[in-house]
Amino acid sequence: MNAPIDVSFFARAAKPLTSYRKYWASRFGTSKFLPMSRAEMDVLGWDSCDIIIVTGDAYVDHPSFGMAVIGRMLEAQGFRVGIIAQPDWQSADPFKVLGKPNLFFGVTAGNMDSMINRYTADRKIRSDDAYTPGDIGGKRPDRAALVYSQRCREAYKDVPIVLGGIEGSLRRIAHYDYWSDKVRRSVVIDTKCDLLLYGNAERAIVEIAHRLAAKEPVASMTDIRGTAFIRRSGDETAQGWFEIDSTSVDAPGRVEAHVNPYLMISEQAKEQGASCAREDEAAEVAVKAESAGSPILTAMPQANPAIKPLIFVPNPTLPHMQGRIKVPLRDRSVIRLPSYEKVKSDAVLYAHANRVLHLETNPGNARALVQAHGEGTTARDVWITPPPIPLTTAEMDYVFDLPYARSPHPAYQDEHGSHDGATKIPAWEMIRFSVNIMRGCFGGCTFCSITEHEGRIIQSRSEDSVIREIEAIRDTVKGFTGAISDLGGPTANMYRIGCKSLEIESACRKPSCVYPGICQNLNTDHNPLIKMYRRARALKGVKKILISSGLRYDLAVQSPEYVKELVTHHVGGYLKIAPEHTEQGPLTKMMKPGIGSYDKFKQMFEKYSLEAGKKQFLIPYFIAAHPGTSDEDMMNLAIWLKKNGFRADQVQTFYPSPMATATTMYHTNKNPLRKITRDSETVDIVRGDKRRRLHKAFLRYHDANNWPLLREALKAMGRADLIGNGKRHLIPTFQPLTDGGYVSARKKNSTSVALKPAAPVKGRILTQHTGLPPRDNGSGKPGGKPFGRKAR
Repeated sequence: MNAPIDVSFFARAAKPLTSYRKYWASRFGTSKFLPMSRAEMDVLGWDSCDIIIVTGDAYVDHPSFGMAVIGRMLEAQGFRVGIIAQPDWQSADPFKVLGKPNLFFGVTAGNMDSMINRYTADRKIRSDDAYTPGDIGGKRPDRAALVYSQRCREAYKDVPIVLGGIEGSLRRIAHYDYWSDKVRRSVVIDTKCDLLLYGNAERAIVEIAHRLAAKEPVASMTDIRGTAFIRRSGDETAQGWFEIDSTSVDAPGRVEAHVNPYLMISEQAKEQGASCAREDEAAEVAVKAESAGSPILTAMPQANPAIKPLIFVPNPTLPHMQGRIKVPLRDRSVIRLPSYEKVKSDAVLYAHANRVLHLETNPGNARALVQAHGEGTTARDVWITPPPIPLTTAEMDYVFDLPYARSPHPAYQDEHGSHDGATKIPAWEMIRFSVNIMRGCFGGCTFCSITEHEGRIIQSRSEDSVIREIEAIRDTVKGFTGAISDLGGPTANMYRIGCKSLEIESACRKPSCVYPGICQNLNTDHNPLIKMYRRARALKGVKKILISSGLRYDLAVQSPEYVKELVTHHVGGYLKIAPEHTEQGPLTKMMKPGIGSYDKFKQMFEKYSLEAGKKQFLIPYFIAAHPGTSDEDMMNLAIWLKKNGFRADQVQTFYPSPMATATTMYHTNKNPLRKITRDSETVDIVRGDKRRRLHKAFLRYHDANNWPLLREALKAMGRADLIGNGKRHLIPTFQPLTDGGYVSARKKNSTSVALKPAAPVKGRILTQHTGLPPRDNGSGKPGGKPFGRKAR
């Protein structure tokens, strides 16, 4: 009876996914793959599609790909679903290949934001795309959600467009756009979609499909959670809502009312609608004494009537003097955020709007939001309903037990009928033998968008469902050798962890359950996860189960048994974790634990590795140029890295993704983790290519290409003592010959193309860079040996 309550089995106040009556087209049955051509539709006996999903990713029928999850979910409801994957966006013709959908177009940019997919953190174009066959870049447009929606509208004007996916989800209100360095309008305005679905959209998409099938107009669907849509001023559907100005929730620069210095304690209490028991008792005694004619009162000298005290008269025009307003029901309340025009021109109001948005993300207490775009006759309101109700464990099992083919569509096969050659899809290869066991993350890291998209409440599958999927991989997936590459999710060790009380969970407004410390109401029991690990690795034909998802180590140390189980059986030599930094300045802006938690986990990791007789290593990840990071912070991090013998090969630079809290810091120089005012805390922002390069250089202090930049910076910081050739120095005084460039581990391991030497041109002086072969220095080795310092 004293066992912690398993939050995975909390009842949720929402219509179950399996409770809908199936659409008539269910008679066609399920398809091995959702069709991508009219020929495939003919084989299935379809004359048309009820729903067509347009996606920026290649179609992989796997539960880790959004288009497959939504497509299979709608198919299970009886609808005929087609897929248009990575269409040519230069015209509307490719959007007509499956004909006109009977109900709606479902549009998504893909599993990744199309801008993050296309550009690096330094705004350079990527040459690859992990979600495209052959890892080829450029197969989707910039701002794919916008372009695809416009082409769908051009193809069939009267077909509703339902936008989903992470790109739309993170752009549901006016947002800062890193690539154009300006605040853009809500994506609902720019795409002109009929509905935007944000977060996990299974509940919403199923309800929308059934209501459209029942001939209900899409414009009337304003009561579905997890959606955003446009309302014009005077819209009758907006009647009956109690509108709250967001500045009354979190006022930017609000002036506090001055306390009347002549008021007694009891009077001050009455001003606030309360009372003071001691003062009330004294007043009662005084009244009785006066009415009884007390001799003490009659002997007291009378006040001079000419001398009158200063009297403070309440101003009846002030809002707080208008009487108490009864708070309306939360499900009929809407918070009005500052308009797009205001947040575009006022950084403080932008930070305020972002803070209010994050305060209204708990499905248990969130209110609807509204933000105006435009003025006068062009004014439109973007309404955002409260977040979707999380799926129960039974519903999660239903979603993951759908008949996925677990492979890319046959259209991507190479000449050998395989997906492992030139048409390999790297994103599928990465998750080919992995299993997703949960959704959501309550970490609340400010640079991450998982919480904004999937929510803070963990949605876990049952153990039986996970085991069934492992067995399906073992029995059906080609190339399986006995190793499951991952058993995780957004975070490896949050399975079936959450608030101990449904009432507390529904009322909580904290942005994180583990920062600044682990909440006392959080159930940190790792036993269900340990039990699953043991059962999974005991399966016949399964040789190894690895954990590749990110580990929340401050949570893991709460269960030494879990750490021992993980280190002993589920680490393949290296375990990647993300302390992100060592200094408190940036850590407080990231909402990450101090480096002491890492040290504690490292001790446990090394202890259990030694007990298991294994030589295993921790690989920590760090972020450069995060808001709140000073040059001194990065220098101290570099010193820590050298002291602990780490040489970072892959460097992660802060990437301002839409709607993330850290992105708001980057744009506004304000800290939305605290109340926003005109003079509130200012955050140090790393801007400009030179300073961003410097912060990256500190992380790669061992790279000789970075030494000139680091020498210059250390001298300017007054830390020339770190320049020298000893062990206590960060970088040496000498500079070897380098090409001045950085080659990533990925490029380093790639097969380089042999270049033919340039043909001599008449009149051109040949050098070793323009075709002259290396000089023979008599060493007997081709190219000789360049002059340099002797190896020590």
